[in-house]
Parts: sequence; C-alpha cells; structure tokens
Amino acid sequence: MTLIGVSLAGIWAGGRIERLYGRKDPGVIVIDEVAGMMVSVLTLPRTPLILIVAFLCFRAFDIVKPFPARQAQSLAAGLGVMVDDLIAGVYTLLLLAASRAVFGWPP
Repeated sequence: MTLIGVSLAGIWAGGRIERLYGRKDPGVIVIDEVAGMMVSVLTLPRTPLILIVAFLCFRAFDIVKPFPARQAQSLAAGLGVMVDDLIAGVYTLLLLAASRAVFGWPP
C-alpha cells in the first residue's frame, strides 16, 4: 500500500514540479528514487547488506536506464518521472533475487 501511495503522490508531484521548472524530471524530485528503492527490496529481507547492495544496483540501473526505462521518461508529466525509477527498482529486485537463488548472495 505504501508503495502505491508513494508512486501516486510522485506522479502528481512530479507533474507539478516539471511544469513549475519547465523541464523533464528536474533533479529536485527525489520521490521517484524513494519508490524505486522500495521496489528494489520489495520481497527481500531488509538486512543492512541487502539494503546497501540494492541501493548501489538501483543507482547503477537508474543512471544507465536500460530498456524500457529510458523510453519511459518520455511518458506524460509525472508518469515519466516515476516509471523509469520503478523499472530500475524492478531490475534491481530481479538481479538480487536471482543472485540469492543461484549463489546465496547477498545472504
């Protein structure tokens, strides 16, 4: 429920801030990173190591923006602000879940 609330608030606020600043996804918006990080550990235990590894992986995916994250940025208003980070969160979650299943790391 919290993730849905944060995402909806981010879509609304992201759209307003984009209009106010007159550009796409200005750096002052950080609620998208909050939502993306929430997704990145959605089904994982919240140990300090997992949180650190998830943060580093999430930031890497957020910077590189693998398909379809980069394309998602062009979505209208606040939706584009949020969706690219939610996709980065999904990639992180999948990577960490697979790593835990195959290698048992991070524990």
